[in-house]
Amino acid sequence: MGFGGIMSRGLSAACALGAVVMLSMSTSLAGAGPFEGLAGIWTGRGTIQLEDGSTEKIRCKATYAVSGDAQGLNQTLLCASDSYKFELKSNVLARNGVLSGDWRETSRNVGGTLEGRAGNGQFNVDVSAPAFTAKLKLKTNGNRQDVVISSDGQFKGASISLSRS
Repeated sequence: MGFGGIMSRGLSAACALGAVVMLSMSTSLAGAGPFEGLAGIWTGRGTIQLEDGSTEKIRCKATYAVSGDAQGLNQTLLCASDSYKFELKSNVLARNGVLSGDWRETSRNVGGTLEGRAGNGQFNVDVSAPAFTAKLKLKTNGNRQDVVISSDGQFKGASISLSRS
């Protein structure tokens, strides 16, 4: 595979994984706000699936800063596989169970949006960027977050587990 294929594959995965981490930041609906208790560093591993059926292992580290009312969150995410690396910065807001946000992949200067709903510890979200869409489902159990992504295109999906360090 040439450099262009690796960059395209990496960009699709970066878009989807950035959305995954933005979702993982909104896993607790109790207390002052949905982001309460999420500040700090979270790490995880998982597998991404590409259009041709091949898979790659992925490693991620996220740093979260929560607003005083726990309704807003700023995040930095660094992820890598054997063939690429990316850094995402994002902002997420929650209002009455409705999630919205924006993100930017800094090395490729690509950004997108996130919209969805949260309830009963589960999150269903649509993610979009130029030429990319994905659906995400996230479930939280204590300090563990399990995420499943599905998409049409070069990046078909992912399964990722994150935990607080």
